[in-house]
Amino acid sequence: MSLDGPARVEAARNAAIAVLEHNAFGPFAGLPRTAGFGYPEPYTRDLMISLPGFLLTGKPELCQQMRKTLEALARNQTPRGHIPSLAHDPDNLGASDTTPLFLFGLGAFRRAMGEPQFLEAAAQKAITWMRYQSPNDRVMVAQLPTTDWRDEHWVYGYGLYVNCLVHAYQRMYGLAEEAAALEFAMNRVESTGPTLAGNVQIGLTVPGSAHYATGSFKIFHDNRCDLLGNSLAILTGIADRERAARLIEYVETNCDTLREEGELTGHLPPCFFPYMRPGDEDWRPRYEIYNRPGEYHNGGVWPFVCGFYIAACVSAGRQELARQKLEALADLVKPWHEDECEWGFNEQVRAQSGKPIGRDWQTWSAAMFLYAHECVTTGTTPYFGEF
Repeated sequence: MSLDGPARVEAARNAAIAVLEHNAFGPFAGLPRTAGFGYPEPYTRDLMISLPGFLLTGKPELCQQMRKTLEALARNQTPRGHIPSLAHDPDNLGASDTTPLFLFGLGAFRRAMGEPQFLEAAAQKAITWMRYQSPNDRVMVAQLPTTDWRDEHWVYGYGLYVNCLVHAYQRMYGLAEEAAALEFAMNRVESTGPTLAGNVQIGLTVPGSAHYATGSFKIFHDNRCDLLGNSLAILTGIADRERAARLIEYVETNCDTLREEGELTGHLPPCFFPYMRPGDEDWRPRYEIYNRPGEYHNGGVWPFVCGFYIAACVSAGRQELARQKLEALADLVKPWHEDECEWGFNEQVRAQSGKPIGRDWQTWSAAMFLYAHECVTTGTTPYFGEF
């Protein structure tokens, strides 16, 4: 017998907790694994994004595993403050998002546990590291291509996603002046005008649109929509209430167009759109194998990213839309791909077919379902609400 919408959502929530319990103890230093089938390693970004979901289970053993993960990251932090990409391996370095994610995860854990000084030395080292990531020595941080969660997507310079994470931890750690300066820099709409090399865009706003650019640096700017970055812009307060409302409408309108064109199925948005295609200026030959349109980082539908989008809908006051998207997310995490399971909690789904094409029992897919469920149920956005 098929379950109605609310019942499916509750069944998915129970299954998500079971996935986290299964993945909580992995083969590397007893730290959580990134996925139940494949990915046994404790990837920093996956676990820090998953941390709020672990905490919201209310299960002491899962909260303890997050404490253990944070302690491992602090222990393996470089002398200058950078956080490794694998929690157990101090030599696996080079990511642009692991350090701000550590600061965000630590801030959320401190609030949940009532321990405001937990790992304070590591936090201060990480903040110092991040202050040195700004090429103009101001406030926006820059990155090299393929160094954030998108290892097949070239984001140049000032990336939206990473800078939203910076804004989040600045607010968490009481760095009010830095947070205000970053918010101003990201919302700048001026342009220096045409130059011999092209037009130099200032900030991360996109002229004539509600969404923020994926990334920008001098004459290089990617004005496509990064769903995770734009969701975080709403959640962290980079986008004010009026812009947040327009941004949600922008996403929904563009998804309707993609569906009409046969480029998207289902009720949830892709992680990135419009898709990059052969012949586009930003298309790379490698994408033909690893990053095709509607797949992976080029428009795949990622359950964990959809969890952030649902939270952003709640933050923007679109409660009914958020409820509808949560029911759609319960449907999305049902199918399995690699191993026959009652609930797949897959890594990613092909946009055009709705079929899972990643690893099953992905930790952040389960954790962000729990987070989205909490947002819809309570009408709040835990750990972001203060922004």
